[in-house]
Amino acid sequence: MTATGPVATTIRRGVPGTVRAGIEELGGRPAMVVRSVSTRRRGALSLEDGITLRDGAAAALAHRIPLVVVLASSGADVSEGLDSLHGWGQAARAMVACSGTVPVVAVATGPAISGPALLLGIADLVVMTSESFAFVSGPAMVEEFTGVRIGLHQLGGVAMHARSSGLCAVEAATDADAMAHVDNLLGYLPASTDTMAPTLPVAHPVADDVPLLRGVIPARATSSYDVRHVATAVADEGVVTELWARWSPQLVTAFARIGGRPVGIVANQPQALAGTLDIAASQKGARFVRLCDGFNLPLVTLVDTPGFLPGKDLEWRGMIRHGAELAFAYAEATVPRVCVILRKAFGGAYIVMDSKGLGNDLCFAWPGAEIAVMGAEGAVQILNRGSTPEQRITLQDAYAERFLTPWQASERGFVDAVIDPAATRRVLSDALGTLETLQERLPGRKHTVGPL
Repeated sequence: MTATGPVATTIRRGVPGTVRAGIEELGGRPAMVVRSVSTRRRGALSLEDGITLRDGAAAALAHRIPLVVVLASSGADVSEGLDSLHGWGQAARAMVACSGTVPVVAVATGPAISGPALLLGIADLVVMTSESFAFVSGPAMVEEFTGVRIGLHQLGGVAMHARSSGLCAVEAATDADAMAHVDNLLGYLPASTDTMAPTLPVAHPVADDVPLLRGVIPARATSSYDVRHVATAVADEGVVTELWARWSPQLVTAFARIGGRPVGIVANQPQALAGTLDIAASQKGARFVRLCDGFNLPLVTLVDTPGFLPGKDLEWRGMIRHGAELAFAYAEATVPRVCVILRKAFGGAYIVMDSKGLGNDLCFAWPGAEIAVMGAEGAVQILNRGSTPEQRITLQDAYAERFLTPWQASERGFVDAVIDPAATRRVLSDALGTLETLQERLPGRKHTVGPL
């Protein structure tokens, strides 16, 4: 194979082992697909298997095509000893070399145990079938060290990884369903970071208003709504592909198209924990922002958050460090970034949700947006501690009228325009079109050292 383009459909065809690598068409373009076959030695990876995976990843990088790893492995081949460990170590290094240059998607179709499980963690996106499970230490080891008896799927099944660990971005019923999801995901992404993601024709004109958006925010300030209704209303054909849907549901991360252009959508979800940010939400958002930034997808951020979720345990577990991940990811992003403040945008959470301070390119707000350090009740408690309950109500109303509007932020340039909610799709499409030729000079440094 040469560096000018794929000229073969398979590599290392005659080498024995459980791994096969070849070029297939996914997402409308060629992709290097590396498959492990669990029917032979339960998919145990030998040295040759590791080399095949390594060479497949190297070919994907050389030809600038996506890498898809379909994994079902019981771990390194014990009969080969250290050679097998060396093999998957080479595979891991080759996958890391692909990171940020070509999309890396992993598909778990069976067991992924020990070292091979870590290969899932290296991938940009992970699709898991209902029959798959993944863990570093299995049930026997867990019981031996902790005394807790636990089953395979309870320890590392798709439900756990989709809900608790955040490893699984998309759940699939079958192997065929999983590959259909991969095809869909790659359709939003470019073949490599050197190119732009493909655009599609638009069936419904973006110039049309979406009247239902005028009524999506409840009249009562404490009532919730599903922010996914906003996302589907602004997306072409109402099609949104949500990632990590069950992990930290108070933040929605999704691929969509607006005016034919693929975009990444980050949105607070008032239906879950009122849209507050915690450790998992910050990690989820940061990972998605970095993914979109790495592959030239513009970011659309829909803001409705009252702040960070308070809690002793959260602070002890590193809320500061992990909360900074989201701020760091946005501040470092160089793709076009458009922010729309739907309702609440308070305190530090307002800042980390791609505020003007973090460098968004354009920021819009709906007329009922509340942009402030905090809500009226909290502000009055701090500013007027000695007031009576009756006085507090009057003071809260006065505070809300003066501060909880988008107009002060607009006067100071923190909001570029206050827009009619029904016009949001058109405004976003126009904004993305304006920013299409945006160029930013990257700093000359090896890499950043951000919070992890």
